[in-house]
Amino acid sequence: MAYVRFYFLLIVASSFNSLVWAQSKNTFLQDIKTTVKLPNEAGSTVLRLFLSKGEVLAVTSHGVFRYRDGQWSGRKQGSGLRTAALDGEDNIWLADARSVFAEKQTQSIGQPPVEQTDTITSLFWDDKKLLVGTTSSLLIWDGNWKTFSGIKGARVTSIVRDANDYLYVATTKGLWRRKGEKWINLDETLMAVGNQDKYYALATTNGDKDLIYSSPWSVGSIAADGEHWVASGADGLPYGPVTAIRPGKDCIWMGTGKGAIKKDSGWHYYSGKRWLPDDQVNDILVLDSLRVWIATSKGIVEIAQQKMTLEQKADSIEKVIALRHNRRGLINQSMLKVPGDVQTSYLQNEDNDGLWTSCYLAAECFRYGVTKDSAAKANAVRTFEALERLETVTGISGYPARSYAAATDAITQSRSPHPKKWHLSADGKWYWLDDTSSDEITGHLFVLPLFYDLIANAEQKERVRQLIGRIASHVIDNNYHLIDFDGKPTRWGIWHPDSLNHSPNWMYERGLNSLQILSFMKTASHFTGDPKFEKHYQYLVNEHGYARNAVEAKMYGPFETSHSDDILNFFPYYNLIRYSKEDPHQALFVKSLNRSWRGVRNDRMPVWNVFASALLNQDCDLKIAKEEIEQYPLDLVNWTMENSHRWDLPRDPLLSRSRMAQSVRPIPTPESNISRWNTNPKHYNAGNGGKTEDSGSYFLFAYWMGRYHGFWE
Repeated sequence: MAYVRFYFLLIVASSFNSLVWAQSKNTFLQDIKTTVKLPNEAGSTVLRLFLSKGEVLAVTSHGVFRYRDGQWSGRKQGSGLRTAALDGEDNIWLADARSVFAEKQTQSIGQPPVEQTDTITSLFWDDKKLLVGTTSSLLIWDGNWKTFSGIKGARVTSIVRDANDYLYVATTKGLWRRKGEKWINLDETLMAVGNQDKYYALATTNGDKDLIYSSPWSVGSIAADGEHWVASGADGLPYGPVTAIRPGKDCIWMGTGKGAIKKDSGWHYYSGKRWLPDDQVNDILVLDSLRVWIATSKGIVEIAQQKMTLEQKADSIEKVIALRHNRRGLINQSMLKVPGDVQTSYLQNEDNDGLWTSCYLAAECFRYGVTKDSAAKANAVRTFEALERLETVTGISGYPARSYAAATDAITQSRSPHPKKWHLSADGKWYWLDDTSSDEITGHLFVLPLFYDLIANAEQKERVRQLIGRIASHVIDNNYHLIDFDGKPTRWGIWHPDSLNHSPNWMYERGLNSLQILSFMKTASHFTGDPKFEKHYQYLVNEHGYARNAVEAKMYGPFETSHSDDILNFFPYYNLIRYSKEDPHQALFVKSLNRSWRGVRNDRMPVWNVFASALLNQDCDLKIAKEEIEQYPLDLVNWTMENSHRWDLPRDPLLSRSRMAQSVRPIPTPESNISRWNTNPKHYNAGNGGKTEDSGSYFLFAYWMGRYHGFWE
């Protein structure tokens, strides 16, 4: 078997000499899960998996089933099976709680002397001898049955033999080794006290010369060349005790009672329904260097590594959006009538349809800027028209709705604690949702310039100019407020100095909203040429200190950290910094961006790495950004992902803003929440049980923006 050594990568930051990020390779390996459907008579509890004579053998609680060329064969052989083993001729031997028998009924060895209170736990063929582990003893058949007297009252969990003809037996009262007929309990001579005399799984590697074992809090190796190692939670072991160990090529796969683990140059944890039908892993079969089957109490899955490019990944997500995430031009998550079943997907209105649609439009603009793909252009034009409709449908100049629906559509009422109402448009064709937030204004005024620069024809450019002018004019004409259908300011559409500079209720948003409105004014001034926008910009900067306020746009440190505000924090920088190059206050905006970047750097959110790198003209962890978008799952279902039990993720003594437990570092992307724009990546537990599917626009935005700015190919 492969020679596995544990090592840790030293990541050395490279210099950022230009905005072209040189990549040595353009493909990566994407983890993809596929459910392996068993025949009905097999049941769902899969105990062991073997590879024999070109077939996969699956031993379930009901019998032995063979898989070849996509087809299953086999029959039910009762119920209550517990474990199985192959002999030297690849015959399968089975055990239930108290008996052992061959799959081929022509073979028989008589029944083992299992005590009335015992249960069989493991089988192992040692040449012509069969070793049977139970919950309190080790039985040996060599033509006759006998009980090994050294192991008494100990559960036998695993048995292996190495290349030196050492037989190892893992028990709950020590790790035993036999050479010839001489037995030694290594816990009485060598093993660390921390192992607590308890061992759960064994395997061999390096040509069967090295032993790998698991104990209550670690996995380790007794190496033939003396290069032993031990790994615990502090070293990256996600969870344990490990109950199955299966070495592969340059990696080790492990099973636990709460998921599967792969160790290569790093650690990878597979749990929850994104990866497994059930977290109880009974066995793992390494098929080749890129594929494994994982047996659980509720069936089998294959996890395969598929070579692809980031552009191929983006194309697959675009197909998902086209199938399930376009509601009359608005792009957002979809709902699933049956949790996890994308075939039951349906769309409904959401409170922030405007913002999330803006994010998708930005991705398509960057995509077209790179590829000149007509499909990207068509998507962008359609999505721009949806954003345009959000404003025209209200009948209020410069006031875009949160969402809209056709008058014939079913409408879902908002679940927000702040009341929101639906209104019929003047032409009677649409309903629109009020109480528009700064979220929508920020999204619109960030992305409309991108559409103008990268997509729009002459007629569309004029529509963009007019729309930007109307939105910005609405804000300044209403004393720096968004004014709703009822003539009152919306809950979050407030940028007035009296509120931001003098109201305790707006202390948290002072820097953030100051940054936003300065960006709005500079953007409107740039596109319309109307001097009133520059006049208001200067007024807010010189009379009310908004440029100084903007330095502290991102709140962190002793204050609450709002991940939901990050999108409202970073989007304004893009146009403000580009359109204020001659402004004496630009240094403050650059300082603000540097500060905001430092505040989110530890979150490993690729979109903000890309934003900061593009605007600061420096490498803001682009290597990490690329790693993150490579690891982003292709399964976009918002499964519940639980990580609070993890050993490798230290707990932050401080609760998050939502009063939830969090780690001191982000949960790895494939192991955490799929919704990434505005969520805390350090929350241990996230997701909604598979009730929604994300659109994937988060990936598309980060990838295509990075491509557009030359960070990867």
